[in-house]
Amino acid sequence: MEQKIRLDALLIARGLTRSRSHARDLIKRGKVRHDGLVARKPGVLVREDVVVAIDEDTGLVGRGTHKLEAALQTFAVAPANRVWVDIGASTGGFTQVLLREGARRVYAVDVGHDQLAPELVADGRVVNLERTNIRTLSALAEIADGAVVDLSFISLRLVLPVIAGLVSADADVVLLFKPQFEVGQGGVNQKGLVADGALLWTCLEEFLAWAETGGWSCCGLTDSPILGKTGNREFLIHLRRGTSARKAVAWVAEHRRRSR
Repeated sequence: MEQKIRLDALLIARGLTRSRSHARDLIKRGKVRHDGLVARKPGVLVREDVVVAIDEDTGLVGRGTHKLEAALQTFAVAPANRVWVDIGASTGGFTQVLLREGARRVYAVDVGHDQLAPELVADGRVVNLERTNIRTLSALAEIADGAVVDLSFISLRLVLPVIAGLVSADADVVLLFKPQFEVGQGGVNQKGLVADGALLWTCLEEFLAWAETGGWSCCGLTDSPILGKTGNREFLIHLRRGTSARKAVAWVAEHRRRSR
């Protein structure tokens, strides 16, 4: 019987990708072809001698780059000459954008390891805090001027209080809000989707209202330009410390109205 191997494992074995997560990301984005066919599933079994090609010439290290670019433009947040913490850095898509926009330094925090793109690991402006659980991170080497957050399988409610201790009083905080990790297991279907539209808006409003009780104010809210990996609608939120006359319910109501 002909020996076969998972496509993502083959890419790593041939040195074509830097990690399993990088391989999976490329495959899911349709950037990998085997014997001329576009692959869609990282676990597909292929021959060990299969001809593989990767169409990756954008220079981007992750799909998150487009999300943060949209947030910075929409919220008019300027990273230049400031210290940032990237929470849930993964391959470094957000970190890459911050550096490109002139960030002085970026602390890239992730509970995983060997994921951050080599060019970012080698960049003197990046402090690679891999194998670091944000929930147990009590301090950085310096106070950050801003934070960007892209986390999965954890509620932002568990993270925002930690962020408050890492950033300055006038910091800009940009969150990627993923409803599927905020509504609880009963709020998603078997595919991991939040299918109830009303529940989606309710959990967003409740989160912003909760953030207000912790001393944060919402300064901006917009849709992520890219759906989540399982197809969920996600949101970008701009928070700052302090109070605002405009409350969570008003932000959500206006955005919901614009989205119709």
